[in-house]
Order: sequence, then structure tokens, then C-alpha cells
Amino acid sequence: MGSIHAPPSLLARIREIINSAKAGAARSVNTTQVAAYWLIGREIVEEEQKGRTRADYGEKLIEALSRKMSKGYGAGYSAQNLFYMVQFYRTYPELLSSYKILHAVRGELTMAE
Repeated sequence: MGSIHAPPSLLARIREIINSAKAGAARSVNTTQVAAYWLIGREIVEEEQKGRTRADYGEKLIEALSRKMSKGYGAGYSAQNLFYMVQFYRTYPELLSSYKILHAVRGELTMAE
């Protein structure tokens, strides 16, 4: 019985499917991460605006939040990165406003103290 060889055209089509799927997954992850950063920025800004009058409240809030977030999620939640997320939200306040699902999810999210 002779050996069977995979036709080069079949292999090329399968490689194209795999490469396309990998690229799509990377785009999806990037889009989701951008949305998460915007939402985090929004949450911090809204917390800052709950009638606080002290100018340094936002900075202290970000530092305290960073300490807790970094323990659970790593260095990506440094005070500087959280500040960038706040700036991102403030620069593009309407970026995700048309995505109702993101607003609905807010009520379901809780952060461990």
C-alpha cells in the first residue's frame, strides 16, 4: 500500500484558515482589552466625581486601587497605568456609549476588597 501525501493546495488552505483565526483572535483580544481599559477609566472617574472636594482624592484613589489591583492582576495595574486609563476615558468619553451591554455589565461586576 502506497503512502498518501497531503495535496499542497489543501495544506495551503488549512494554513490560511489557521492564520486567519489567529489574527482574528488577536484583534478580538486587543478590542476587548481597549474596552476594559476605557471601562476602568470610567469607573475611576465616576468614583472621583461622587462629591469629592479634595483635589488630591483622585491621586490617592488611584494609588490605593493600584496596590489592590496589582496584587491580584499584576504590574499592568500600576498607578501610572490606571492614570492612563482615566486619561483615555476622559479623552474619549463617548467611545463605548453605544454599546449597551457594557453598561449593563457594570451592575454585575464586583471587585474583591
